[in-house]
Amino acid sequence: MKIPLPDHGLHQFLKTALQVHHRFISGGLSRAESPIYVIGNPSADLDSIISALVYSYFANNRALRDYQRPHVPIINLDNVLAGSELRRLRPEFVKALQLATENARNTSEAEESSMLKEHFLTVADFAAQLQQRPSRRPIQAESVLVDWNALPIRSSDTRRGTGSLPGLSAVEFTVVGCIDHHANEKFLSSISEAQPLVVEPAGSCTSLVVRTLEELSLWQKANTGGSKSVSASEKQIAKLAMAPILIDTANLTSKDKVTKFDISAYDFLLPKATTGDSSWDSSRFYTAIHETKQNSLELLTVDEVLDRDYKEWAEKPSRTVDQAPVQIGICSMVKSIPWVVRKAGGSAAFLDSLKQFALHRKLDIVLVMTAFSSAKEGQFSRELLAYTLNDRGVNALKSFISQASSQLGLGEWFPLDGDDHAQDIKSRLQSSEDGALWTRLWVQTNVAKSRKQLAPLVRDAAASL
Repeated sequence: MKIPLPDHGLHQFLKTALQVHHRFISGGLSRAESPIYVIGNPSADLDSIISALVYSYFANNRALRDYQRPHVPIINLDNVLAGSELRRLRPEFVKALQLATENARNTSEAEESSMLKEHFLTVADFAAQLQQRPSRRPIQAESVLVDWNALPIRSSDTRRGTGSLPGLSAVEFTVVGCIDHHANEKFLSSISEAQPLVVEPAGSCTSLVVRTLEELSLWQKANTGGSKSVSASEKQIAKLAMAPILIDTANLTSKDKVTKFDISAYDFLLPKATTGDSSWDSSRFYTAIHETKQNSLELLTVDEVLDRDYKEWAEKPSRTVDQAPVQIGICSMVKSIPWVVRKAGGSAAFLDSLKQFALHRKLDIVLVMTAFSSAKEGQFSRELLAYTLNDRGVNALKSFISQASSQLGLGEWFPLDGDDHAQDIKSRLQSSEDGALWTRLWVQTNVAKSRKQLAPLVRDAAASL
């Protein structure tokens, strides 16, 4: 069944989605009119944001059978309002949006911030808006998860697939669909055939979103009829969807990340992106967004660097009854350990930042995974730093090292990105046990293993306590 494509542009869709959202939280919509919130994961990276945006755009009032309802994308940041702070903290998303909508020139920072505020909804926005309601009644809402498959706060009753988000406890979400490329958390119950349940490995979740939309007949392949077969709005969405696919697969050159779904999505999107403009170059598009992402960390504090691409888990130990879960946080960053140490003002200052980061989030374990091109040879490299301040964390990390060291290729650390502070880093970070402080630092030689593979390994180690 061929379902007509949306007849509205991206910005019009986003403004309408926000209007629907405001009517919903004010109590002005029936269940049949209520939105389905499309929620990306809490790292709120390019893949997560654009997966939610693209799926919402095409599923909005067009999904099958009883789910022909509004879809509202949410950027999963619980401490960032849409506007100037979103622009500062996620400039690569703004760059992708500019390039995709051909609005990269003659736009001031103030205009960009205003555009984000008027068109996007973050978790922090949602929470702030609920505080302004005269009623404090809880809200029941439905959601589709993209780029993750489990809500972090699960409902206290026995129902699977229901829960809430940090910073948004007044809203209980029932998950009615999911598209994800991470390990299955076994959170979801059976889902209606009218909504997708896709949990498969892929370089980019957006690749799975594109495939799912095609399979649901919500987005068709470009015809061979030239420019008339693809509207200007569809062309923009195609370019936008291309951004995370290229970023997450290093422009489709990473053999360890590229899957058949990424290749298929690229082949699906390219004819749409180049409609009426055969000179459009996906490599230049990738380079512009990649450079923006690389340079974005220069504008952040150390705490913001750690928090920028961050995820956390609570893992229940299996051997000890009534023991609290081990709280695990993993920070990913596209700069080296020496870079962040220099930014902090030295190893001691960086360790203090890590300590405050862990204490603020009540973490037992912090892992910092870096991914960057080395200064000497330009080779893609990874480092891994493990940090804890308590005995439970030490025991879990020792188990993790024993079980996962060979899989990750953990080797003695040496500076891959210049040698500034190298001796200071080695003496303080490489293998430190100072009172409650316990750290380990390695070069990770198996660079194919990203956070998607790291997280299950450290979680298994915590569960084995």
